[in-house]
Amino acid sequence: MTESVTRFDLPQSAIPTRWYNIQADLPRPLPPVLHPGTHQPIGPADLAPLFPMELIKQEVSRERFIEIPEEVREIYKLWRPTPLLRARRLEKALGTTARIYYKYEGGSPSGSHKLNTAVPQAFYNKQEGVQGLTTETGAGQWGTAISQACNFFGLECFVWMVRVSYDQKPHRRSMIQSFGATVNASPSNLTNCGRAILEKDPHNTGSLGMAISEAVEAAATSGGKYKYALGSVLNHVLMHQTIIGQESMLQLKRAGDYPDIVIGCTGGGSNFAGIALPFVRDKLAHDKDIRILAVEPAACPSLTRGVYAYDFGDVAGMTPLIKMHTLGAAFIPPPVHAGGLRYHGMASIISELYDQKIIEAHAVRQLEAFTAARVFLRSEGIVPAPEASHAIAQVIREATKATEAGTSPVILFNLCGHGHFDMSAYDAFNNGSLADYEYPAEAIEAAMAALPKVD
Repeated sequence: MTESVTRFDLPQSAIPTRWYNIQADLPRPLPPVLHPGTHQPIGPADLAPLFPMELIKQEVSRERFIEIPEEVREIYKLWRPTPLLRARRLEKALGTTARIYYKYEGGSPSGSHKLNTAVPQAFYNKQEGVQGLTTETGAGQWGTAISQACNFFGLECFVWMVRVSYDQKPHRRSMIQSFGATVNASPSNLTNCGRAILEKDPHNTGSLGMAISEAVEAAATSGGKYKYALGSVLNHVLMHQTIIGQESMLQLKRAGDYPDIVIGCTGGGSNFAGIALPFVRDKLAHDKDIRILAVEPAACPSLTRGVYAYDFGDVAGMTPLIKMHTLGAAFIPPPVHAGGLRYHGMASIISELYDQKIIEAHAVRQLEAFTAARVFLRSEGIVPAPEASHAIAQVIREATKATEAGTSPVILFNLCGHGHFDMSAYDAFNNGSLADYEYPAEAIEAAMAALPKVD
């Protein structure tokens, strides 16, 4: 390839035909998911009130590859394959010896990677005859994606949006509503869980754990009319995102490169899994020497400061117990602008990979993330979402270390979404009113004290 090549595209015929399921290649199987009441392993019947049977099968499958339905691939064609770009201008701005590539998911109709799983989730629910879906959203990227997917398949959609993001991002809320979904600020007066939270604290800014409780309650009490959809954390969600990494492998081959370092930001784990898991397979099955880095906010550090334990996915304790790196379901994160990363727990798959030291974890503070975002947008011309900016910050750390060491690693990261609906955060950063926040140890300890006791 000549030095002038910046963008590496694929034809639509290269859209993956299968999702990759890492459960087939894990050195040890994932810990079982437990019933919230009995603490015994759950079966399909326990999940049936919330999910369609096909997604339940995918959640527990050990098959290495699962076929993507043609109806899903046809909708994928609206934006896939997504481009891989060599960040030559960023390299020049940093004066680095590293070679930096980014997979850009911000060109999807929803503006992020979330549509990769929203479409199949809506498809399988439609196949099962479901009337509509309930869900939660943090920054609004997932709410946008699932509202679009429900619109594609003629499903109703009810979104509980974390109160702080509901207030901070009115235009994201408007976009969700424009696709026909109903958006409620969480905690709300529409559910028993929400009313109980507001009774204790009428000014509660909300959390993803609270919004999940409300959405799960709404689905579970609907008499089967509605099912629940989740945008991250669960095994089938992470699997749907692996089309990102699969495409990246083909594009890097066109570029004549292979990554030494793969980086993604982490909240629940979906976009990180999308870029990383196909390369984890190379590391496990083909003994590739790759560093794979998960990057989280210092304000919500489930991997770097949490514990690996069984916990609920929601505040009310309605979800099954999953073993994960967690800060405790009672943890209420501060209202930092990376709303999509403000979750108390990490996906079971990501937690297990970290526990086995197959991947690394790093934490980035808010000001470092926005400083990195500014360097990136001024060199590459794309305004990154605050979530993705955490990955960019780690890229800059690694590129700087490489320059100091005189090495030339190939760095690949996932630019999982654009920041066009996050300009209030950029305003705060530009005028100096944005602050750093690192969650106090005593607050984490208090939340962890409420972890369920599992033998």
